[in-house]
Amino acid sequence: MSHSFVVHVPAAELEPEPLAPEQIVSGTPEVTGKVVWESADGKQIRGVWQITPGVVTDTESDELFVVISGSATVAVEGGPTLEVGPGDMAVLRAGDRTTWTVHETLRKAYAINL
Repeated sequence: MSHSFVVHVPAAELEPEPLAPEQIVSGTPEVTGKVVWESADGKQIRGVWQITPGVVTDTESDELFVVISGSATVAVEGGPTLEVGPGDMAVLRAGDRTTWTVHETLRKAYAINL
């Protein structure tokens, strides 16, 4: 997009983003998302992401996100354990290895820098 815009995050229509089987620790979590803006060089991405309850692992990018709904515990290997819920803003560092325990379907708006 080349113009300013607004996205109503709670109602944004999302597309399936299947997890790699090795990321799933327990449960049957499903991920959906939508990229709403990407820089011309592909190094900055803004979007909406959602995950249903379960436990998954990930290796993070440099990310800032705000939780819109739901809750999760995000354990950062060798670092803090983050409890996130509606209205919380969190920052993850590139290379952080995380374990997400999603208690109720979590939806977030994010900004990633690659």
